[in-house]
Amino acid sequence: MTAEAALPAAVTQLMKGVVYRDTHDRAWRSLLELQPQSRDYVAVLGLEIVIDEAEGYAYCRQKPADPDDPDPLPRLIPRRTLSFPVSLLLALLRKKLAESDSGDGDQTRVMLTREQIVEMLRVFLPPSSNEARLFDQIDAHIGNVEKLGFLRQVKGSEQLWEVRRILKAFVDGQWLSDFDARLEDYLKELSD
Repeated sequence: MTAEAALPAAVTQLMKGVVYRDTHDRAWRSLLELQPQSRDYVAVLGLEIVIDEAEGYAYCRQKPADPDDPDPLPRLIPRRTLSFPVSLLLALLRKKLAESDSGDGDQTRVMLTREQIVEMLRVFLPPSSNEARLFDQIDAHIGNVEKLGFLRQVKGSEQLWEVRRILKAFVDGQWLSDFDARLEDYLKELSD
């Protein structure tokens, strides 16, 4: 593919969502080879490209608005408000990534079963007399996190999920430590 064709193809894939090294090989290589052109291409839309070569992903984000600009560009990438259970699940998954990164193993992928995810969340959810309803709610939360792109169901298995490493870009260490303090408060309220 020529550079003239590779640039629009790579940027189009990027505009559709996160580009992963392991699933979008051609777009990934084009983004790396054509970084300056790609950055210029999306800059006219008020976006910037974030590429994490070590983790193997790239995405677009809105450039910070200039407070002195009387006519700022409208937001192209919407902000999303997350429910408490989805935020909680993201924080718990991020902690699993941090635990995996601090371990001695060379494994870069974090795999969790549905049962492990349910048990992680269950501790923080109010007790329920209807277990089936609770499991349905947790499955809905898992589905929401999957739609956000932070979990991916492993092909051929309905019970195994991969935690996507891009989660580290959205849930950083400071946010995680602040969330830990809020979780402790929440657990105290639940036990009272």
